Amino acid sequence: MNAARQPGFAWALGSLLLTGLTLCTSLYAQPGAASTPASVASMTPASATATPPAIAAPLRGIVIDADTRQGIPLAYVVSGDTTVRTDHDGRFTLPAALPGQPVGARMPGYRQQQGKLQAPNAGPTVLALRKFQSRGLYLSAWGIGSSKLRGDALALMAQTDLNTLVIDIKGDAGIVPYRSEVWEALGYPKQTVVTVHDMPALIKELHDKGIYLIARVVTFKDDKMANAKPQWAIKTSSGAIWKDREGLSWLDPSIPATWEPPVAMAEEAAKLGFDEIQFDYVRFPDTPGLQFSQPNTWEVRPFMISAFLDKARHRLAKYNVYISADIFGYVCWNLNDTLIGQQLEMLSDRLDYLSPMLYPSGFTWGIPGHVMAVGSPYEIVHHSLQAAIERSGMSGVRFRPWLQSFKDYAFDRRVFGEKEIRAQIQAAEDVQAQGWLLWNASNHYSTAGLNVKKVPMAPSSYKSVPNVASVP
Repeated sequence: MNAARQPGFAWALGSLLLTGLTLCTSLYAQPGAASTPASVASMTPASATATPPAIAAPLRGIVIDADTRQGIPLAYVVSGDTTVRTDHDGRFTLPAALPGQPVGARMPGYRQQQGKLQAPNAGPTVLALRKFQSRGLYLSAWGIGSSKLRGDALALMAQTDLNTLVIDIKGDAGIVPYRSEVWEALGYPKQTVVTVHDMPALIKELHDKGIYLIARVVTFKDDKMANAKPQWAIKTSSGAIWKDREGLSWLDPSIPATWEPPVAMAEEAAKLGFDEIQFDYVRFPDTPGLQFSQPNTWEVRPFMISAFLDKARHRLAKYNVYISADIFGYVCWNLNDTLIGQQLEMLSDRLDYLSPMLYPSGFTWGIPGHVMAVGSPYEIVHHSLQAAIERSGMSGVRFRPWLQSFKDYAFDRRVFGEKEIRAQIQAAEDVQAQGWLLWNASNHYSTAGLNVKKVPMAPSSYKSVPNVASVP
């Protein structure tokens, strides 16, 4: 018989215990007794008479706008493995911990901040965040390792109001610019190319210049891992490993095991000191007729992408980094997942920033009222962002678009120069987006369309971190 499931037995047992307790108490609590007899006192454990330990007071603080000195509601506050959000006044409470423990705060639209927790008697910990809009360039693993391409980018940043670099940490072809500690442990082949000798030193140099650093992690387009673990690869209808137009294979996003490599690389980038992790190719391919481990349907695709982002967000939380993802331009318009798993409404809760790729050359069918997309660079960017803002209910600060800084390939092969680049930038600014990023796969940029400072800094004034072209 299970006594715990028998109410009559439990009542009888409780009555017996209560009777026994009353009898024992009566033996030592006779009328007129002044105190507990010594014989009983000697039997009392020391811990019963000792003063209970003091309960440590929780640590309190506030996150404020560095300019207005007003509290920032719903900011993220991170200390160790604990993450909380501020209240409507910007205040937060953390569980009791040792004073001096690191604490960080972030909120979309601001640069994140690090500090130390104050002791309870020293007053609340104050973390001041400064508003920030990214204006950036992309550098590949080769670009960041090239003294010329990197030097040209830094010189351009000194001449203009550019303040951000997006750097490949895991590129399209699987090149990692630095000697990774986790690469081979994940199952990748040995690194044969390393373009940067000392990534921590380079990150420090760039941070010392005030540059915001975004680590680009190519996610499911992963030829190296698809070859190393073909059971994870997307297959053709005949069961062969599928390759895209560039001859590269992809991992199947509907297999949860494929999520670990990009998340582990993102975590390594966070440890190196990057300010933000940006996932690219975080989607299913747009090619029909492929085989996946689960049905290729709307009921599956966006939920698998969302689950991947949930995993990444959980793993990266303690590093106080922002998380973003590149999305198709038409995702801003389509009410479905664009058949690739990118559903705007499902992405918004899992990312700090969304970076729609609003290259006019990529809008094959144009947008309402503007069929010739390359002839309407302002409208493509402005109307797409406005559509996404209205649909998602988010402010413009949650969007940071990729803009076209390369020659058209889809319409009339026009060069995107001063006029076209400036129009795109103006459109992003007009909807109050969180800045913008320029894409050029060859990493060649100019001042075209940018705000040039009156007194540019000479390129020769930059000190360059040594780089390595190849490691056998």
